Amino acid sequence: MEVIHTDRAPKAIGPYSQAVYDADTRTLYCSGQIGLDPKSGEMVPGGVEEQFQQVLQNVRGVLSARGMAPEHVLKTTLYLADMADFLKVNEIYAGFFTPPFPARSTVAAAGLPKGALVELEVLARQPLDLID
Repeated sequence: MEVIHTDRAPKAIGPYSQAVYDADTRTLYCSGQIGLDPKSGEMVPGGVEEQFQQVLQNVRGVLSARGMAPEHVLKTTLYLADMADFLKVNEIYAGFFTPPFPARSTVAAAGLPKGALVELEVLARQPLDLID
C-alpha cells in the first residue's frame, strides 16, 4: 500500500490518508473530498456549486499525484447535504467526467465535515501504460 499525499488537495482533517494506492490491483482509493481550499484549509466561499468545483479540483489533485486523471475513475460516491442540489451538482459533474461515465452512488448525508454541502469519494484504476 502506498499512501498518497499531495499539496494539490487539502490535508486530511482526521486520522486518514488523502488516498492509498494498491500496486497489485493498480487501484487508487481516494478519501472523500470536500470544498476545502488546499492552501488555506478553509471552506471555499459560496454555495454548493462553488464547493463542488473545489471538490473536483481536489480530486484532480489527488489523482494527478499518482499520474491519473478523471478518465481513470471507475466509481464515485457523491454525498449531498441537500438532495435539492442534485441537479446543480449533476451538471457540474457531467462537465468534469466524460463518457463513459464512472459508476456512481448518490447519498443524502446530513452533517458532512466542516459543514460541507457536498463530498465526493472516488475509486480509480491506473492503466498499465501509466505505471512507473
